[in-house]
This record gives sequence, structure tokens and C-alpha cells, in this order.
Amino acid sequence: MQMPSMPDMGPGDQLATVQMDEYGRPFLVIADQDSKSRLTGIDAIKSHILAAKNIGNIVRSSLGPNGLDKILTSPDGEVTVTNDGATILGLMDVEHQVAKLLVQLSKSQDDEIGDGTTGVVVLAAALLEMAEDLLDRGLHPMKIADGYEHASLIALKKLDEIGDTFSIEDRHSLVEVAKTTLSSKIVNRAHDKFAEIAVDAILSVADLENKDVNFELIKISTKTGGELEDSQLIRGILVDKDFSHPQMPKVIKDAKIAILTCPFEPPKPKTKHNLEITSVEDFKKLQGYEKEKFEEMIKYVKDSGANVAICQWGFDDEANHLLLQNDLPAVRWVGGPEIELIAIATGGRIIPRFSEIKPEKLGNCGTMREIGFGTTSDRMLVIEECPNSKAVTIFIRGASRMVVAEAERSIHDALCVIRNLVKDNRVTYGGGASEIALSLAIQQEADETAGIQQYAMRAFASALETIPMALSENSGLNPITTVADIRAQQKKTNNPFLGVDCLMKGTNDMKEQRVIETLIGKKQQVQLATQLVRMILKIDDVRSPGQ
Repeated sequence: MQMPSMPDMGPGDQLATVQMDEYGRPFLVIADQDSKSRLTGIDAIKSHILAAKNIGNIVRSSLGPNGLDKILTSPDGEVTVTNDGATILGLMDVEHQVAKLLVQLSKSQDDEIGDGTTGVVVLAAALLEMAEDLLDRGLHPMKIADGYEHASLIALKKLDEIGDTFSIEDRHSLVEVAKTTLSSKIVNRAHDKFAEIAVDAILSVADLENKDVNFELIKISTKTGGELEDSQLIRGILVDKDFSHPQMPKVIKDAKIAILTCPFEPPKPKTKHNLEITSVEDFKKLQGYEKEKFEEMIKYVKDSGANVAICQWGFDDEANHLLLQNDLPAVRWVGGPEIELIAIATGGRIIPRFSEIKPEKLGNCGTMREIGFGTTSDRMLVIEECPNSKAVTIFIRGASRMVVAEAERSIHDALCVIRNLVKDNRVTYGGGASEIALSLAIQQEADETAGIQQYAMRAFASALETIPMALSENSGLNPITTVADIRAQQKKTNNPFLGVDCLMKGTNDMKEQRVIETLIGKKQQVQLATQLVRMILKIDDVRSPGQ
């Protein structure tokens, strides 16, 4: 991974370099950090800003649809290829305390919104970089922090003004939002397919009346091999298991499913016990007892009307043979989460004892079938046409484990964005259009503000322009010229939807290009970045144990 070049240092600056450890993970080295002398006051704040700038430079090149990916190597040699900000920072081994705060900032954005993890770090780093110039001019850190806070309130108010509202029932608009999220991911060549999968999955499980989405009802399964375009949404459950016996039928229509958490094996005493077998007759009695218990269990299942058994536990070859003889297809070793999803989708009850099996506790589905993959012996079960289609499965295919893992992260971001629209259906437009509109609004307010606070507000406005400049730079455009032209156009036409034409479609109008972002996500970026920067500006000393 190419490291960013270091900025020019003045005589009073503390030198920081980005180094790589033996596993290829980047970390910051601050000159003289092992010495006993400790920086305090403004010098400490500047060292924190320097660490934040380096983190921002690392992820800055990953921003936007033309952003570049990073290769990260784990201690055990596992390679991850990604341009997701939260993933990059989460896998980096950062030593500096402020750098760790930026990692946590990215994770907070990911946990709350699911998207915009790179942009929030770039914005926070830019705000701190602008604060450094103000510190050099003699402004007090708290004055800068207060100015930033005031500017963020103006930005949030402006976002509410320029936000658009559309109906959740408009599936086409939802797909456009998902495509914007996926445009910067590794799946962008199949982003139409993945966007539709994400929208259909959310709409299948969403409670539109209460504006809520239960992510536990969406299961993501992956399998290497095949193309990204082979990925699909299964309106039911995909279980990474096959029928317990190769001679059992591979397709079952109108399945009545007994969902069991009790094993097909003879009952055992709960306490320690010894069983002494002293003769052949004793052994035959034990064998007959086990067979009788197996047949009794199978009879319980058959009498309830079930024609399939799904068991959380395993069973031995004798039980498997008796199940085949009695025409009762079975699946064993199905995990707890899958058991719960199967119960939700099929409308069945999870049954803890064979004696409690009743017809009304069985799950129902239209089709239960086994599918295979290429030339391998891998098999999986698909449970489709369930009466309760709330539970769905996104099945992702890809050329390698790295591609599949990145595709899974991408689809998760798209799901989060559509979930956010269900909660709050207001949107804004991407391509840096919102940031430039906010910058103009803050600068206009700063011109009318008396006192020192106006300098911090102008710095905040300049920091917001870092986002469109990074988008321009990553798209091969001249960042300064591009952003200056868009600023002039926005000011002249009063159109807050003009942004960077990253995809070279010939128009800067992001509304026309359908580059859509959620308003709640953009507001969260501004709020989180401002809060973190305020906190960092208030830190003037770092003490370690024993100091």
C-alpha cells in the first residue's frame, strides 16, 4: 500500500513518519516519542493534528467511485483487499492515541449509519489540519472548537434546507441510492444487480408502518466460484448443509418440516453412570433397545404429518439408515441461527422433545431442494416459497475469498443505506455537491459574524471542500480548478446539487446523474467529525502509566 508523503515541517513541528511492520501493517512513528520529554500545551495539540493528518491521507485516496483499494495483511498472513474506510482503519495497527480516536470515529459511523466511513475520517482530518493554521496565528483551541461547533449547526440547518424527500414505495429511487453507495465498491461492475438485491431484501423484511428494519431476518451466505452476477436473493433460507443420506430425495414439494433441537439418539441419564455388558445377550438387548427408541422417535415425527426433519444435533449411521427406510429425509448439524431463521420463515415452532411434536408446530414451505456448485461435492439446501417471507437470504458468489468478502461488506453498506431511508426518507446529493453548498452557507454566515469566531467558521468551510477536492483528485481531475468552478456555478445559479462529475457523464448536476446519499448519513458525518475534533482540540497533554 502506498503511503502518503509527509507535509513540510517547520522548525517547531514534531516529525512523524508512517512505517510498516513485519506484517505489512502501517503505523505512525513520532520522532523522539520514546524520550522522557513530553509535549504539552499547543505543541501536544499539534502532534495530535499531525497524527490525524496522516490517517486522513491514508484513506483519502479511497474516497469516491474512482477511489483506490488497499491491501492489508493480518498477523497470520491473511490478505484483505478493500476501500471501505472502517475496514482499512480497523485492520491497521495504529500506535498514536489520536489515530486510535479516528479509528473509533470510523467505527461509530459504520455502526450507526453503515456508510460514509471514509468521508467522516477525511473531514475530521481536514478540520484538524485547518485548526493548525489557526493555532499558528495565535487563536486559542477552545475558540476554534466553539467556532467549529457554530459552523456545524449552520451546516446541519443547510442540509435540512437542501434535502429532498421521496416515497419509500418508489423502488426505482431506492435502487438509485443503493447504486450510489455501491459505485465506489469492488462490485461496481455488477452494481445494478447488487442494488436491486439490497432494496428487495430490505423491503421484504421492513416494517414500514413503524419505520423499522430487523437485520436479523437478512442472512448473507457466500460461496467462492462463479461470478458476481451469479449472486441472488433467495426469498427463504439457504442452509450450508445437505440431506444426511445420499439416497434421500433432492427436491421436496410442499414440505412439512419438524424443527428439532433434540438429538436422534437413545436417552442418557443426566448423571455419571456405568453400563456393564457381560454377555452377547446383554449387547443384543442394548442394540434392540436403541433400535426401539429410534423407531419411536421416527414414529413421533411421522405421526405429526412431517415429511422432513431438521435437527440441530447429529445422529449416527443406524438412525440415518432408519430415517431412509421410513422415507423421512433429514438434515443434521444445523446451527442455532439457521434454526431460528427457518422457524421464522416457515412459521414453525422449535421443538425440544419428540413427545411435543404436534401438527400445528410444523413449518411449511413450497419447495426444499439441494443445489450443487460446479465440479465440487459441496451441496447446500434452499428452503423457498415460505408462507412468512420475512426471512430472506442474500447469496453472494465471487472469484475468490477476497472478492466475496469485499462484496459482502459492500452489500452490507447498501443494506444499511436503504435501512436508513426507511427510517428517514430524506436524501441529499453526492459528488461533493452538499459539502460545497454547506461551505458557501458557512462562509456567508462568517462574513456577517463579528469576532474571532469567524476565522474558525471559515476554516470549517474550507475543510468541507476537502471532500470534493479528494473526489476530483481521485478521478484524475485538477482538484483546485474543478472545485473553484463548481463553487462559482453554485453561487451563480443558486443550485446546491452541482458536484464533481466523477463518472464523466458530461453534467455536474448530481440530481440529474442520480447520485443520491441519505440525509441522515450526511448529517451524522458532520456531527461526529465535529464532536471528535472538539475533543482533540481540548487535549493538551498525554500521560502514560508511571509518568
